[in-house]
Amino acid sequence: MEHEQSNHPRPHTEDQPDEISKQQTINPMYILPSAILIGAILISASIFYTTKTFVNKLDGATFAAAQSPAQTGNNQPTAPAAPAAPGQKVNVEVGHLPAKGNPNAKVKIIAFEDFRCPFCEKFFTSTESQIVKDYVDTGKAVLYYRQYQFLGPASVIAGNAAECANEQGKFWDMHEYLYKNQPSESDTSMYTVDNLSKIAGQLGMNTGNFKSCLSNNKYDKNVQGDLAAGQAAGVTGTPTVFINGIPIVGAQPYAAFKAAIDQQISK
Repeated sequence: MEHEQSNHPRPHTEDQPDEISKQQTINPMYILPSAILIGAILISASIFYTTKTFVNKLDGATFAAAQSPAQTGNNQPTAPAAPAAPGQKVNVEVGHLPAKGNPNAKVKIIAFEDFRCPFCEKFFTSTESQIVKDYVDTGKAVLYYRQYQFLGPASVIAGNAAECANEQGKFWDMHEYLYKNQPSESDTSMYTVDNLSKIAGQLGMNTGNFKSCLSNNKYDKNVQGDLAAGQAAGVTGTPTVFINGIPIVGAQPYAAFKAAIDQQISK
């Protein structure tokens, strides 16, 4: 470390002017290394600031992406757990919606789905109906639906419509209608209070009661509660189906579900 020069005057001698002159003269051989050092410091500072800014923005984007667009109102965001690992049992509840089949069946099938998800529609069309025929209708398994309405406000409205239908004992009727008549993901015109109320009427419901229920978001907490439960169980996409707690992710072929169900039955 260099010592600070004293500010006290020194006694004047004949040799002092030459000494002072030597001290104030900068040797040219030091100019280039000093410039390089200063430049390196400035570049390092610039890189640090840019990187920190980028990381902060990235963290913000990652956090925003982790939050479901379905979360509204005063509900606190729920941080998703680690994705459900295939083959690893997860403790997941059956939820509040009515079961399809015998609740005392040996195999419990819990499906987390979004009514607007095209892969859920595929699961409903090509797989669920076969599972119901072979296992639910025969008393070997029971099927539960849980809300995972994460594809925006239209999904939340659809979820609320199913809850309002359940109020009139028509949950599975609305469930079936929403999948059988699912439009393209970009088309949200069906998911309005008026249109869904007309559908409710077609399904034999009291349209006035249904419309009041839906327009007031009466069961929004149920929809959000299921979403939070799914996130806690490691659901990161739809459909995610738990066979006695063992997750199967995505619209897998019927054979994958059959093998998983048969394995549970054999235990």
